[in-house]
Amino acid sequence: MSFWPTLRWPRWLLVYLLALGLVAGPAYTMYVHYDFSHSLDTRSYLRVARGEFAGVSITRRYRVLVPWAAAAVAWPLEKVYARVWPHRATSDWPLRLGFYAVNCLLMAGFGLVLFRSCQLYGASPPAAALAVAAVLVSRWAVYTAGLPLVDSLYLLVFALAFYAVRQGSGPALVAVLLLGPHAKESFVFLVPWLLWWGQRALRWPAQAGWLLLSGATVLALRHWIDARIGATPTESVHNALAHTENLLYSLQRLFSVKGGGEIFSIFGFFSLALLAGLQDRAARAVWVRPLGWPAAGLLVVVGIHMLLSGDLGRMGYLAAPVFAVAFSLLLTYHPLFRWLGAGLAGPDLPVSVSESPNRP
Repeated sequence: MSFWPTLRWPRWLLVYLLALGLVAGPAYTMYVHYDFSHSLDTRSYLRVARGEFAGVSITRRYRVLVPWAAAAVAWPLEKVYARVWPHRATSDWPLRLGFYAVNCLLMAGFGLVLFRSCQLYGASPPAAALAVAAVLVSRWAVYTAGLPLVDSLYLLVFALAFYAVRQGSGPALVAVLLLGPHAKESFVFLVPWLLWWGQRALRWPAQAGWLLLSGATVLALRHWIDARIGATPTESVHNALAHTENLLYSLQRLFSVKGGGEIFSIFGFFSLALLAGLQDRAARAVWVRPLGWPAAGLLVVVGIHMLLSGDLGRMGYLAAPVFAVAFSLLLTYHPLFRWLGAGLAGPDLPVSVSESPNRP
């Protein structure tokens, strides 16, 4: 038996724990000190976790996986709170802690998938680790992990989708198809990208079959919730169409100074590395060519999310898989970062997806 297989599981566990440590510390402050009067989203998901669907916005009413997982974690925590902090046992504190724990674990998984994706594109392990750190220190990672939100699952879905396409992993793609429709309704915009670029992992008839199964589960869940509160299916259709009203607002915001600052704040000063990678043709070949059309297509999907939601920064964070790979490739191969030392150096330039012999 070779040496590496014996270290394989601990090695991935180490990356997972690194990602968990990067997220859990900063998010803890958000979990403890956030003023919930500022966010309807967080209050809505707390109600969903308690099974109180009436009065919850239809945009958030059916995203139950993370709230229910948080409620499951909060149930034993309530017993502890009853003994240690009796005055908090009947408040939202156990449930908020449940969300914090679930979201941190999901965000750590998100970081692990990003790390593996960076390596698949040819980045060295140290560069991949730094790329994961650059993504997880974003303010949106702090919000996502520390508050009662469901974005952590959707981020994991996007990361798994990008990983599945590059690796050709059928199980990863199946997980995306099963979890995606439950994570957010806007997953529908990712489906065409999956059907086209995911064929290397799973041919489109098989993808369609898994989507039908997942879609049937979603419809059954929505029917159950609607029956409990007396809602009609037409409400969901009207709500979905109403999102188109955000297009003009989002475009105006995008091309404003405030919008530009919001976009820059997604990955902060780490974004400047991409500017260095655009300086000439040779620099662009380091990361633009290896990423190829699949990454460009995913950025288009993220752009649609940004325009329809009106929340440019939070939805722009969905581009993290592309950013992480680009950042890690620059650290590995770009001459500007040679001063970081040979430890970040990779072998040869990675092959573009469009030139891969295994392309579907």
